[in-house]
Amino acid sequence: MKRILKIAGIVIAILVVILVAIPFFINVNSFRPKIEATASEALGREVKVGNLSLSILTGSVSADNISIAEDPAFGKAPFVTAKSLKVGVEVMPLITSKEIRVTDITLEQPQITLLKTADGKWNFSSLGGKTTEKSSPSSSSSAPGNLSVAKLNVTDGKLIVGKANSSAKAHVYDQVNITVTNFSPTSQFPFRLTAKLPAGGTADISGQAGPINSTDAAKTPFEAKVKVNNMDIIASGFIDPASGIAGLASFDGTLNSNGTLAKAVGTFTGNKLQFSPKGSPASKTVVIKHSVDVDLDKQSGNIRQGDVEIGKAVAHLTGSFKTQGETQILDMKLNGPNMPVEELEAMLPALGVVLPSGSQLKGGTLSTDLNIVGPIDKLVITGPVRLSDTKLAGFDLGSKLGALSTFAGKAASNPDTSIQNFSTTARVAPEGTRADNLNLTVPAIGVITGAGTVSPAGALNFKMLANLHGGVAGDLAQVAGMGSGKGGIPFSIAGTTSKPEFVPDLKGMAGGIAGSAIQGALSGGKTGGSKTGSAVDALGGLLGKKKPQ
Repeated sequence: MKRILKIAGIVIAILVVILVAIPFFINVNSFRPKIEATASEALGREVKVGNLSLSILTGSVSADNISIAEDPAFGKAPFVTAKSLKVGVEVMPLITSKEIRVTDITLEQPQITLLKTADGKWNFSSLGGKTTEKSSPSSSSSAPGNLSVAKLNVTDGKLIVGKANSSAKAHVYDQVNITVTNFSPTSQFPFRLTAKLPAGGTADISGQAGPINSTDAAKTPFEAKVKVNNMDIIASGFIDPASGIAGLASFDGTLNSNGTLAKAVGTFTGNKLQFSPKGSPASKTVVIKHSVDVDLDKQSGNIRQGDVEIGKAVAHLTGSFKTQGETQILDMKLNGPNMPVEELEAMLPALGVVLPSGSQLKGGTLSTDLNIVGPIDKLVITGPVRLSDTKLAGFDLGSKLGALSTFAGKAASNPDTSIQNFSTTARVAPEGTRADNLNLTVPAIGVITGAGTVSPAGALNFKMLANLHGGVAGDLAQVAGMGSGKGGIPFSIAGTTSKPEFVPDLKGMAGGIAGSAIQGALSGGKTGGSKTGSAVDALGGLLGKKKPQ
């Protein structure tokens, strides 16, 4: 028995020596021209590899300093560079006939640069085609290569995504890992990609892709499940920073493409969202259940379903979008009927809407039907907005009206302002906000109407008319409006959204009263005499004059 074990040990030792010695007898670098030529033919790009080494024990060939050339139409910098490449091979064919039969390929720590032209062509579109120095991103074509591999891996890669011929900053994705099994360019194959997103967050995409489109690799069909967590909207490069849109986005859904048309279905969850350059991150989570169709050739799409949920408030977003050069153009509608105000109040800072200092909206509903059109960084939003049965807590409109409130008599101080109705036709644009047909009904005060603007810095410029309750308000409103065809006390709103200032239009009131007095005199004092007198007295009090004794 000991003799047998001794012989077995000697045999094993000899085999180990042979396995160790074989690489010295096989000049694996002699395969380099063939490897480079085969890879170049398969990819349609020049492929260069550095020194080759062979490990019989692991059945692999390793190469360092890998590079894959760029499509000449996109520049001269390499499309891919990598620290090393490991190719799994079948050992016996390599030993007996010096034939390389590939079982798996692993690209370690590659740097991959993806560039897109203004008309939507990618630099990887020509992969698998015959590329010449005069080729363009759309002119390369050939039959797909015949390379078939049981397993393809990319480990710890870096993905750089940018725009061709643009000074815009590229976006970098780290820790990119890709696994492809049963790869063949002429059939469907499973894949999985994971990556760390710029400024944090992760992406996990898995599914089936193929066969490779022989004319444009970017049009290869696929179906995938997509999970994205805490993607920084600005850092990831999907939105122009000038739009003011920012925050963290998560996505869980599916993305399917036939190479020309794509469809995304799933749930978008946004945190710390911001929708205006003047806005600040919202404290409320926004959930959007959506279905989006995209035409990859036209770089355009349609939102078939866009249910926007902010707590119990639900709005519906529909419409289209398209890319023109480096700009995204929107043409959408947002319809939100009877949404609870308190759910939306937390979103106002994100929209750049500033309430009077120390105040907040409580209770009631908000309804809106908005059109959203234009370049994403210069959007124009128009449509009606209506608040019903709400309260502006922490803001006493009666006291803020100042001298105007004297016309309504002395009302008890109220720290809140109850609003029965607030409606306006709004227009929000980069140059500021305009509110037309404004109508505010405050039961304790009266009805206020008018129109005006809010500058991008929050400065107010409104011309208003107040129909107040109580005191001599009715007399003054009627007298001030005589001859003009309208009643009410004119005033303006200046200051800022956080600190509004209510200024009586003394000239307008005095003119109305004077006109009424003249009209009364001409009619022999039979029309409006007592009302005119009380109005004059009230105006005198407003100006600081005492009523004659």
